[in-house]
Amino acid sequence: MPIDLTDTQLQLMIIALSALSVIGVVLTVAWPWIARDRFAERMQLVERDLRQPRRREQPGKGATGTARSLLSAKEPNRVFAEIVGRLGLARLTDESGASELLRMAGLRGRAPLIAFLASRLIAAMVMPGIAFAYITLVIKPDLSLPIMAAMASVGAVIGFWLPTIYIRNLIGKRHSSLRRSWPDALDLLLICVESGMSSEAAFRKVAEEIGSQSKELAEEMSLTTAELAYLSDRRQAYENLGMRTGLDSIKATVIGLIQSEKYGTSLGQTLRVLAKESRDFRMAAAEKKAASLPPKLTVPMILFFLPVLFAVIATPAVIQALGAS
Repeated sequence: MPIDLTDTQLQLMIIALSALSVIGVVLTVAWPWIARDRFAERMQLVERDLRQPRRREQPGKGATGTARSLLSAKEPNRVFAEIVGRLGLARLTDESGASELLRMAGLRGRAPLIAFLASRLIAAMVMPGIAFAYITLVIKPDLSLPIMAAMASVGAVIGFWLPTIYIRNLIGKRHSSLRRSWPDALDLLLICVESGMSSEAAFRKVAEEIGSQSKELAEEMSLTTAELAYLSDRRQAYENLGMRTGLDSIKATVIGLIQSEKYGTSLGQTLRVLAKESRDFRMAAAEKKAASLPPKLTVPMILFFLPVLFAVIATPAVIQALGAS
C-alpha cells in the first residue's frame, strides 16, 4: 500500500526523527568540547612546564624528541571509549585489521583505534535515518513503507564502510608521499653511512633533513631512530618500519638492512644498490603514468575538442552553400 506523503503526521514524524539523528551526531562529536576534563588539562600544563627545563638542557635531540611525541599516548575520547567498552567492539580489532590500517595511515595509539571503531558504529546507525529522510522527502517514490525502509537500510552498510574508505584514502596519500621521497632518503642515508656515521646517527640525520620534503617519511625515520636506540633487537626496528609503511620498496630496503646486519656485509654497498633500484622504480612509475595519459585524454578530446574542430572546419562551407542558394 503506497504511503501518503502528504499526511501531516507522517511528515512531522520524519522531520522529528531526522532532527533527533542530527542532534545525536552533533552531541556525540561535540561532547568532548562541551564537557571538558579541566583536571586533565591542568595536569598536562603542569607536566609541560616540568619538561621545558629538560628540553633546554638537551639541545640537538630533534629527531628523538619527535619520535617521543609520536609515540606518546593520547587519551581516547571518553564517549567513544564508553561506546567501544560497553559494546565490546575491541574484540573485532584483530579480525578486521583496524590496527594495521591505522598504523599505515599514520594514526598511532589507542585513541585513533577507539575513534575508528566507534565512528563505524555511529555512522552505521545514523546513515539509515538520513537515507530514509532523503528517500521520503526528496525522491518521494510511489512505494510502500517497508520497501523504503529496506532501501534506507543499505545506508547502514555504507555508513559502516565510510570510516574505512576514509582511512584507505589517508593511506593512499601517505604512500604517495613516501614513495616519492624514499629514493632521496636512501641517497642521504648512503652519504651518512659512507661518511662514517652509525645506523642510528644516519637515520636521525636523514629524519632531520627529509622533513622539508616529506613530513610522513620524517616521522617514520624518527620512529625507526627511537626503536634502534631502545629496542634490544635491531632487526625488529627495521621490520617495524616495513610493516608501518606497507610499501614494497621500503620492505626491500628493510630486507637488505637486516641481511647486512646479520651477515656483516657492506652497508654502504647495500644502500647504493637499493638507492639505484628505488630511483629506477620511481622513474618507471613516472613513465607508466605518462604512458597512461593518451588513453585518458581520448574521451575528453572526442567529447569536447572534435565537435568544436568540426564546427570550425564546416562552418565556412555551410555559409558558402547557403549564400550560393
